[in-house]
Amino acid sequence: MVMSRRKDQFDRLQGEIQQLVDELWQVPRFSGMRRGFRPQVDVVRTDDPAEFRVVIELPGVDPDNVSLYADDTTLILAGERPRAGRGRYFHMEIDYGPFQRRIEFAEQVDPSQARAEYRRGLLTIMLPIVQRAPVQEKVVIQVGGNA
Repeated sequence: MVMSRRKDQFDRLQGEIQQLVDELWQVPRFSGMRRGFRPQVDVVRTDDPAEFRVVIELPGVDPDNVSLYADDTTLILAGERPRAGRGRYFHMEIDYGPFQRRIEFAEQVDPSQARAEYRRGLLTIMLPIVQRAPVQEKVVIQVGGNA
């Protein structure tokens, strides 16, 4: 009888915990903890041609609402992914809102020669790497000497 009562208490406690977890995941309470949309980025350095290819996932983002800034070592991308519709959400997994990504390059790029294309929700930016002639410097070496 004592075991049966403990099992009933355990089952009731387990049900209350499950209900609490379910309530925490409801949109009205949980949505305040969401961080917003943060697009995923891949950066690839190619050798032929020598450039950085930056691929950014932007599904649902109008390319006209994306701003790009580039200098010789940095690329900054900013924009916003608007909500898909209005109404009361019963389930929410897709992130929306303003975003900004900053990419630092290990080598200098030429932003004036940058190219970009937007296809099927992927923005690809190609930034040529600045080609520099090898520096040839004469080094004078002194050998020996009286101290």
